[in-house]
Amino acid sequence: MFGIGMPELLIILVIILIIFGVGKLPEIGSALGKGIKNFKKSVNENNEIANKETKKGRRKK
Repeated sequence: MFGIGMPELLIILVIILIIFGVGKLPEIGSALGKGIKNFKKSVNENNEIANKETKKGRRKK
């Protein structure tokens, strides 16, 4: 992926646990999941709009 393997991910997870604590981890995970979901939704909507516009352009010719 980006040259990040399991040891690096574990180190990052431990650092996050130290900084935020165990109590905040579910909130952070939920916020991250919602952000990724919204990003995917907006990308799909943009692709659908672009596809509709190209179809309309082909019909007019």
